Amino acid sequence: MNKGELVARIADMTKMTKKESEVMVNAFMDAVKEAMKKNDKVALVGFGTFGVKERKARKGVNPKTLKAITIPKKKAPFFKAGKALKDAIAKK
Repeated sequence: MNKGELVARIADMTKMTKKESEVMVNAFMDAVKEAMKKNDKVALVGFGTFGVKERKARKGVNPKTLKAITIPKKKAPFFKAGKALKDAIAKK
């Protein structure tokens, strides 16, 4: 499911227009991005948690030259599914 399909599905479920649904989806994504930029977690009970993890600097190898390189530390987004979401997916 891509963003357009998600917007259409939400519009069907809520009886809103696609335009209104798109505004909601964009607002949700913007709110999550803003929180993650501040290193805050966004926890949706039963669904999951969006957050940021800091990866440490580490040694690596350039596959083209086979020379050792240092990979700098960086922040990476993550999503951890909640129990209710895991259970819903596991049931068939």
